[in-house]
Amino acid sequence: QVQLVEFGGGLVQPGGSLTLSCTASGSIPGINAMRWYRHAPGKERELVASITTGSGTKYADSVKGRFTISGDNAKNAVWLQMASLKPEDTAMYYCNAKRPSYYSKYDYWGQGTQVTVSS
Repeated sequence: QVQLVEFGGGLVQPGGSLTLSCTASGSIPGINAMRWYRHAPGKERELVASITTGSGTKYADSVKGRFTISGDNAKNAVWLQMASLKPEDTAMYYCNAKRPSYYSKYDYWGQGTQVTVSS
């Protein structure tokens, strides 16, 4: 079964940078939206950034100006460049890919990658 796999998490000091990558283990035709979510202990899951066909990119207010999402639908890949990281960015980051609901499976998730911002 095709899955999404995330890479690039780790421990970084405040003010530092990390780039997260997400790729599919196989081909997923028809992907039209890819998103990064994060989930910190004791908090609700947050949509961090999205890139969708026809709508471009969107960001949570908490990361605007610091994070950049980019993607390649043909390769089923998405990246999240994170700069000026803050301790409050600490969370498990998850990649999500969606395609139209007329596909039998249209919602894909990765297993998550931990980002810890601490001195």
